[in-house]
Amino acid sequence: MEPRPANVRMFTMTRILCCFLLSAIAMFADVTGKWTGTFDATGPDGQTKPGTALMLLKQTGDAITGTVGPNEDHQMSIKVGKIDGNKIALEVEIDDGAIIKFDLTLAGGHIKGDAQGMRGDEKMTAKVDVTPAK
Repeated sequence: MEPRPANVRMFTMTRILCCFLLSAIAMFADVTGKWTGTFDATGPDGQTKPGTALMLLKQTGDAITGTVGPNEDHQMSIKVGKIDGNKIALEVEIDDGAIIKFDLTLAGGHIKGDAQGMRGDEKMTAKVDVTPAK
């Protein structure tokens, strides 16, 4: 097998690099904006209470800042927020100093996943599903 000419090798490498860069850019979706949906919390007694969720997010690179809460009147600051591909991790300090950790995925126009936290000795879990506000 004969080696390819240098210009053909360079063209092939350039095409591969361009495809790689476009794929990398596509992996970093921007979640900046207002997201609304559900926050269905399950308490230590096993009872699930349906609720609402409002996330006001700002993404800069892989960092996410903003607020999370049930509505516009009750928002709590995101203390730690990160996106890696389509995976989102948030930590929010609620009113009494307890931390809620969110393990979320961005897919199909939704941010959804699980949240969990402790208040005293009580463990709380929740299912989250939000979409961009219209």
